[in-house]
Amino acid sequence: MERRDFLGVSVLAAGLTGPALAWISDTRERVDHALSSGARADLPHLESAVEHYSHGYGGRTPAAVLKELGSDFADIGPLFEQPLSAGSRVRLSRVAGQLAGMIAIVLHDVGDRKESSAWFRTARLAAVESGDRSLQAWALAREAMVPLNFGAPRTAAELAEKARQTAGTAPTATAALAAAVAARAHALCGRRDQARQAIADANRFAGQLTGEQRADTWFGLGEQKQHVHLSHALTVLGETGRARESQDRALALSSPTSAMTRTLLRIDGAACLHREGDSEQACRTAAAALRGLPPGFRIGLTRARAMDLYRSIPTRHHAEPAVRELRETLAA
Repeated sequence: MERRDFLGVSVLAAGLTGPALAWISDTRERVDHALSSGARADLPHLESAVEHYSHGYGGRTPAAVLKELGSDFADIGPLFEQPLSAGSRVRLSRVAGQLAGMIAIVLHDVGDRKESSAWFRTARLAAVESGDRSLQAWALAREAMVPLNFGAPRTAAELAEKARQTAGTAPTATAALAAAVAARAHALCGRRDQARQAIADANRFAGQLTGEQRADTWFGLGEQKQHVHLSHALTVLGETGRARESQDRALALSSPTSAMTRTLLRIDGAACLHREGDSEQACRTAAAALRGLPPGFRIGLTRARAMDLYRSIPTRHHAEPAVRELRETLAA
């Protein structure tokens, strides 16, 4: 089964098809229109909601989080059509960009590349409207993860470098994130020197972060998330010793409820085994990691990353029991 077929199954598994997907898409288009044209809304409530959602899944399924995010985002469109002070419009635009970006993250995680990219564009439009360059850079860096994780690393590198330019040279979470994503993209493109330089830049920025910038949220870059990015970049570069150090540190820092993150780290570990010549154990490790996920998480990104491992196994080995086990787990 090809990757696109697996991703189609993933979206079905998440319960994000038909009316649900149409509704979320229509909601985005209404706010796009409002942002392009010009309520005193309950801004404190919306800003509080952003803070709440920014902490990630918290053990909830992507479908459940998407439903909550979409419900709050749906309230924003009509507010743009009401008279707003300049300050209120800036704040509302920032909230719209943040919510749109988080919706895009969830859609990315379940494998809906097209809708995820569309929502990231809405996030960038809102960020421009708000005048918040950090939010613009964040949306670009996050958007880069869509092509990064689904087969277009050169496009990812272009977006990540644009994010780096927008973020500037100050040590911010966004600058560190953009550098980390660029490192992964360059590694996948075979640009080893650029990848290593981006890793060094990401570490330098991350080492200077404090407070909210270092928080473990979708807008911050906590040590755990930093090591998740480094794990992938170093695995692709074949630096398996350093990659394992990042995997171990990220696993130690991650919550047991962070099912998707922990599975991605274990799949990186499996990829390290494959690079070291133990493809049998690599396949068994990846298959076990997927089976350990709750059903609502066996979708999109985790499935795609495991598929990358499967596709890297030479065809002549595909009949071997461990490789067949991974293939059957992916198809389940």
